[in-house]
Amino acid sequence: MHNRLVAGVDCSTQSTKVIVVDVDNGEIKASGQVEHEVFRSGPASETDPENWWSALAGALSQTGCCEQIEAISIAAQQLGIVTLDKAHRPLRRAILWDDTRSANMAEQLIEALGGPVNVTELIGTQPLAGFSVCSWAWLRSTEPHIAEKTAFIRLPHDFLTERLTGNGITDRGDASGTGWWSSRKNKYVQEVLNHSLVGLKPSMLPQVLQPNEKAGKIISDAAAWTGLRIGIPVACGTGDNAAAALGLAVKPGIPVISLGTSGTAYMLSHKAPADVSGQVFAHASASGEHLPLTCTLNATLAVDNIAQMLSLDRTEVADQTRVVVMPYLSGERLPNYPDARGSVVGIDHTTTPGEILLAAYEGVAYSLVQSIEVLHAHSSGIDSDAPIILVGGGAKGKVWQKTILRLSGRELVIPKSAEFVAYGAAAQAAGILNNETAVDVSARWNVSDGQRIVASTVDSEAINRNKCIREAAHELNSRELFNIPQRRT
Repeated sequence: MHNRLVAGVDCSTQSTKVIVVDVDNGEIKASGQVEHEVFRSGPASETDPENWWSALAGALSQTGCCEQIEAISIAAQQLGIVTLDKAHRPLRRAILWDDTRSANMAEQLIEALGGPVNVTELIGTQPLAGFSVCSWAWLRSTEPHIAEKTAFIRLPHDFLTERLTGNGITDRGDASGTGWWSSRKNKYVQEVLNHSLVGLKPSMLPQVLQPNEKAGKIISDAAAWTGLRIGIPVACGTGDNAAAALGLAVKPGIPVISLGTSGTAYMLSHKAPADVSGQVFAHASASGEHLPLTCTLNATLAVDNIAQMLSLDRTEVADQTRVVVMPYLSGERLPNYPDARGSVVGIDHTTTPGEILLAAYEGVAYSLVQSIEVLHAHSSGIDSDAPIILVGGGAKGKVWQKTILRLSGRELVIPKSAEFVAYGAAAQAAGILNNETAVDVSARWNVSDGQRIVASTVDSEAINRNKCIREAAHELNSRELFNIPQRRT
């Protein structure tokens, strides 16, 4: 009997990855990856969506397994918008999640919709620069000729799924990050769609599927382009963070930190957050619950760029540092300073490049470690004894591990696999093929198992570093970085 194979796709900011997985045991049988071309200039960040479609075909071809794949699912970067004409052709490059040109529009939207309290009630999340609703409102005001021709709006995962099936669909996990769909109410928010700054009709947006629903089947044009067989099922797919949580089969109350181009901290929760400060996003999970999430724009890419500026390898850090770095190279979302830039505080004649680099790691890690306390305050609670599950491209980095371990005082779990977004998508594909729930598939595959790193008690040096970073941020920004108490030791 031949092995049954499914494909899971991770269309991230930088590349499209495909893994081909054995349905029975979760073993990766083949993989492929194609880089994307990202256009960045100042606050702008865009990609031609046709680049994703080409990259998907290229990554599938690299696997050499297209004829054997029996189901597929797409997970992708969230928030970005693709504007399509009546023939479903892109009208311009997609605006990505880390595009901060809509910062002023975000402020206008919150005020126009009745202020933070009312917006939290309507949407569950304060829309910030780069959110779909803000990017669309910005596009309407700056490129009205494009907005007038726009017949449909899709997120990256929606765009690829529609190319495969011909059906305009999305899912709760991805829709919950747009700013025009509520995870608490499980529906599009008419007050937002109807507002003069937004002006969207429901017909322009995809149908929101529930977990474990099928998006459709591979159509002939898609089969010819990708090499997949006509008629194989396509799962609903989801956003990247929801897919990663699904691939991990994460349990409620277990904190996850993801280190990629951006940094995220999230947890599975039975309760939807209602945070008027805008720090916690009311995302939905891909398994039916909620996925309260915080996000920093700057993580591994910012640290790597700082290392390059200092002519250092990313691992060439000092043993300790008195310097504080606010690594806001792309502006920042947490705290919400879209126009900020990086800052270095506390250097003197004796400061070494390695001290500055270590401080850059600490600046990123501090935000993400403190984010766990923020999540705890605004959701159904994080298990105080639970380890942090560390995932993403930076998770295997020893400096990242040591820095987060030191500043958090929590045990870390470093899963063996690094492809949880693609694994989450693959679990969705296996679920519709086997008539299982995707989370049951992920739990059965157990790919989240991995190395455990035990933390010592938070020492005086770590407490002092947390304090120094907080005070430097307060001085730089003239307000608290996080309005939460210091972690108890």
